[in-house]
Amino acid sequence: MRELPIAARLYIAAVIVLGALVIALGAAQMTRWSAVLALAALVVLGEGLSTLLARSVNRNEGVGISISMPVTIASVLLLGPVGAPLVTACMALAPIRTPWFKRAFNGAMGALSAYAAGWVYLAVGGELLLGGEVEFSLGHVLLPMIAAALVFEAVNGLLMVSVIALAEKVSPWRVWIGTMAESAVPLFIYSTFGLLLAVVWAQIGPLSALLVLAPLMVARWVFAQFAARQEAYEATIRSLIQAVETKDAYTRGHSVRVSRASVLIGRRSGLREDRVASLRYAGMLHDVGKLSVPTSVLQKSGRLTDDEYSAIQLHPLLGRDITKDLEFLGEAIEGIHYHHERIDGRGYPEGRKGSEIPEFARIIAVADAFDSMTTTRSYRGARSVADAIDELRRCKGSQFDPVMVEALVAALDTDGWDAADTFPTELPTPSVALPSLGSDDDDPTAADHLAQARDSDEVAEDELAELARVLAEPEAER
Repeated sequence: MRELPIAARLYIAAVIVLGALVIALGAAQMTRWSAVLALAALVVLGEGLSTLLARSVNRNEGVGISISMPVTIASVLLLGPVGAPLVTACMALAPIRTPWFKRAFNGAMGALSAYAAGWVYLAVGGELLLGGEVEFSLGHVLLPMIAAALVFEAVNGLLMVSVIALAEKVSPWRVWIGTMAESAVPLFIYSTFGLLLAVVWAQIGPLSALLVLAPLMVARWVFAQFAARQEAYEATIRSLIQAVETKDAYTRGHSVRVSRASVLIGRRSGLREDRVASLRYAGMLHDVGKLSVPTSVLQKSGRLTDDEYSAIQLHPLLGRDITKDLEFLGEAIEGIHYHHERIDGRGYPEGRKGSEIPEFARIIAVADAFDSMTTTRSYRGARSVADAIDELRRCKGSQFDPVMVEALVAALDTDGWDAADTFPTELPTPSVALPSLGSDDDDPTAADHLAQARDSDEVAEDELAELARVLAEPEAER
């Protein structure tokens, strides 16, 4: 725990203390200890089985949906805010290899979440199912259960996101998007199994665990398979990105940043979350076609020959060919194929224009150029975010979709951007570090100048050197 930032350590300690208070309060008032102990045993068993199942499906133990979640919701319906925290806190006793402070934090986090869910269940008209005749109806059980499940997931997610954000020193919103957003809906759906367990438990007692455990395990296995498949997708994408970055050093980290900027644009543009997930893949793999472009062309400084330029123009088409059999990519493949098209029709590979260009491609084009301009290249230092925005706006309507440009600007105003590079203290010598369409065709300024140079039959070396010098200057000095 000592390696954690002080803010994270204080936060963990505070959550553990609050959780202990809630547990102590519940223990002082609890009278139905047989139900608590039986449900707690089921939580411990569920956590242990979940770990074993995760290892059998996915060796990295990254599958995070536990069968104890429905048991927790059942304890809320059966025991309310007094007993549910006692049950949920017992996840800290599961036979898994975890440092003591993580166990304590997880138990306290569960107790606090169950406590909040229990009070909400009662506040919206829910009636405890244990120890009395309860009318099973929409208002007495079902709607209160849904409210309780939502509150449990919200509190649990907030506590988890906060500790990760403090430990990693990153934005809580970024943590939510990266670790919690995709699992929120499956977790909620899975938690509704708790209603089944609670209703059966109220009728026949702990024996209901044997009847409900089997379908819970089946559901858990289905979710684990889904998570393992998603991990396989991610592994495939990581391998392809690594291959591209090994071949072209200028793209190192570029794919991930373009993906992140694309997601910002997509969400700001109102894309459905399933399309945003596909867009994320498209951003990551937009340059995968460079695997089939000669390394000498990608890394060339200065003017390209006609043949070299033609080889570069093939990389979106080659990217489509490489990814076309990866069915999980969906419309991401179109984004990869057409991300170098221009709104004015002067792009490649097909010269599409305006709305003929797929939406994903128009988004990636903006994200691609933005990252290129805000990172260091061989012939210039990284531009500031403000300079990059000015350049994007200068080129909107010709190279870029104006809607996507303004969507990125709005997203940056809200979420900010962590610059990948700083302005270097020493720039490369222009005579030996000239821009080329091989690695810089996503930089609007370099692309325009070099396209003009290519159309000329004779281009002096000192003119290209002057171009490199101009591109290296800050925008204010031009």
